[in-house]
Amino acid sequence: MNTKYQNQHVVIIGAGLGGLSAAISLATEGFTVELIEKNDKVGGKLNSLSKDGFTFDLGPSILTMPHIFDRLFTQAGRQREDYIQFQKVEPHWRNFFEDGTRIDLSSDPIIMRQELDKLGIGVADDFNRFMAYSKKLCTETEAGYFEHGLDSFWALLKFYGPLRSLLSFDVFRSMDQGVRRYIRHPKLADILNYFIKYVGSSPYDSPALMNLLPHIQFEYGLWYVNGGMYGIAQGLERLAVELGVQIRLNTAVTEILHQDQRVTAVCLDNGERLSADIVVSNMEVIPAMQTLLHSPASDLKKMQKFAPSCSGLVLHLGVDCLYPQLAHHNFFYSQHPREHFKSIFKSHCLSDDPTIYLVAPVKTDPNQAPSGCEIIKILPHIPHLDPDKPITPEEYLALRERILIKLERMGLTDLRQHIVTEEYWTPLDIQARYYSNQGSIYGVVADRFKNLGFKAPQRSAQFNNLYFVGGSVNPGGGMPMVTLSGQLVRDKILNDLSLFPPF
Repeated sequence: MNTKYQNQHVVIIGAGLGGLSAAISLATEGFTVELIEKNDKVGGKLNSLSKDGFTFDLGPSILTMPHIFDRLFTQAGRQREDYIQFQKVEPHWRNFFEDGTRIDLSSDPIIMRQELDKLGIGVADDFNRFMAYSKKLCTETEAGYFEHGLDSFWALLKFYGPLRSLLSFDVFRSMDQGVRRYIRHPKLADILNYFIKYVGSSPYDSPALMNLLPHIQFEYGLWYVNGGMYGIAQGLERLAVELGVQIRLNTAVTEILHQDQRVTAVCLDNGERLSADIVVSNMEVIPAMQTLLHSPASDLKKMQKFAPSCSGLVLHLGVDCLYPQLAHHNFFYSQHPREHFKSIFKSHCLSDDPTIYLVAPVKTDPNQAPSGCEIIKILPHIPHLDPDKPITPEEYLALRERILIKLERMGLTDLRQHIVTEEYWTPLDIQARYYSNQGSIYGVVADRFKNLGFKAPQRSAQFNNLYFVGGSVNPGGGMPMVTLSGQLVRDKILNDLSLFPPF
């Protein structure tokens, strides 16, 4: 192992996927790494719960871009397959509409065309033209934004050049406008717009660049981890420990100490003080600035453009029957998608007719539930916590009821009568457990008028040895992106140390 940086002590706050990835990436380079986690297990939002014979993945359910995880292991001289086994999911997901239309998305081009032909003549050709556009967006983004960790629009302009940046990234359109350049059928437009689920934003506000998401999914596939998605966190934890990372669980950081332009130590809730040469925060940027750095109002004001993504009402249901019409991943669409997104991102109220994401992991992994039983995970996007428009517990429960009634109407017969166990989370629970900004799930919203789709920079603007990882910084939310953020922060730290070597 490289010993050049062994005297550099790195403290990482939070053992989500971004923190674990940063810890592994830095330990691989020879840094001495200590990882502090307030909860009783690693993984952050990637969490699990066993209850009444059911095993629930409490956090992310969709996995793509497996090569980003592979890179963590190969750089450490390991093989990912020895730690985490991925399994392909087919179809990618199933789309349900109120009029009875059902369309699958599949990686098999023959099946995909057959599915699109259900919508009419020419729909498949429109889709293929859109996917060529999506591929172009993705290819450009991977070359710079992902590979080099570009952290702002100005960095984008410098890397690509002004003309190429404007033309290649379709910067003057929203995601929805980009979709409708190619797609005429409204149902297919709704399906492609809902790829925005990966970043918890609105297709009507997000930049058209977000249309790279379909190519990512079709190019790299959808995957599952046998035994549940939490196996990713377990595999990364095992690798981190093998590399010498010290992990402290059930320990909260209460403050980051600093002097002049450098952070010097972190304070723990047990009264201990840990000196640090470098600090990496997996806590979201704005909560960290508020609670750990006690940043002045002037610094926080500069961060307003990095507003929180949406949150979710999360229902994990164990039911005593099987619903054969479900795939592993399913979407039940709103009849009025524009109004649905407006309620979340403009009005900050609960949608009357939400689009519902539903996961049925037993379709791929029957061992997650008792024989003859089903896991139904339900996640409609809802507003993040807004102190000016608080939502009451009664309103959240009323939404739960509307959702279950809608699912029953759309084919999940007597769903409420079949529930034998339930785990129910609101944005308040998400904020309390993960310190997320206003209960957001995906970090920072992608909004072309607020931030052009960029998240907060990974380097602190105030302190030259403080860095951030996770969904609130570039390249953004979702398991692959937060894992990539840990690798990119290593690159930034190495570059900074090469320019300004430690004493």
